[in-house]
Amino acid sequence: MIAVVIGGGTMGAGIAHLLLAGGHEVVLLDAADRLDAARGAVATSLTKAAERGKLTAAPDELLARLAVVDRLDPTPAGLVVEAVPEDLDLKRRVLATAADACPDAVLASNTSSLSIGALAEGLPGDRVLGMHFFNPVPVQQLVELVRHDGVAPEVVAKARRWAEELGKTVIEVRDAPGFATSRLGVAVGMEAIRMLEEGVASAEDIDTGMRLGYGWPMGPLRLTDLVGLDVRLAIAEHLAAELGPRFAPPDLLRAKVAEGHLGRKTGQGFFTW
Repeated sequence: MIAVVIGGGTMGAGIAHLLLAGGHEVVLLDAADRLDAARGAVATSLTKAAERGKLTAAPDELLARLAVVDRLDPTPAGLVVEAVPEDLDLKRRVLATAADACPDAVLASNTSSLSIGALAEGLPGDRVLGMHFFNPVPVQQLVELVRHDGVAPEVVAKARRWAEELGKTVIEVRDAPGFATSRLGVAVGMEAIRMLEEGVASAEDIDTGMRLGYGWPMGPLRLTDLVGLDVRLAIAEHLAAELGPRFAPPDLLRAKVAEGHLGRKTGQGFFTW
């Protein structure tokens, strides 16, 4: 079956990798000046997985089923996943394009915090839902499906089947600010940053406490570095506006973003990469 992924950044490349490894043909849509980078990101991800013995086919064989394009022509896709930046209007625009080009597809957003109901406005909303993957997509087991009031039950069922056939465990949540995972994850992340800001403990010790004391696979500060401090800041600001000041971003987070210390992607965040 054919799937469309919109956006070839970290998440989009990971989703494309997952779909290719699952036996699907993938159309990856990105800006014209990003096509080589998008293909390269998928190729790198597949190569690293092969080196770890996590693929059942050679990377080149999987890449043969990948088309990287800057325009989406009519496509008989069963699933569309957008993974563009957290901008509501941008997400609506790319999903509107996909809705026209892929009339039979589930229209899924990988947003981690934006309202799915708001995103579905002006679109065929019965086909729209949240399909929140986690980074790194090929490794992380969870997919969070987000239902708004207008989505058709059969669309939710189709999205669940896609995720489960790709080897993921699915949770379903209703459309609420931050859903389930971002709301809890950001709350802990902001508190960890406040603790660092107040000198309660070092970044390494805070993270070690959560890993060894609570069984987290990764501490909240290293996770923030992985997600991107700018991404976490935007989500925290959105949740603070929707849910109140308990989600307000600490000054330390704002300062690091202003300085361009965005985490792994810039080489410096709460840790040096």
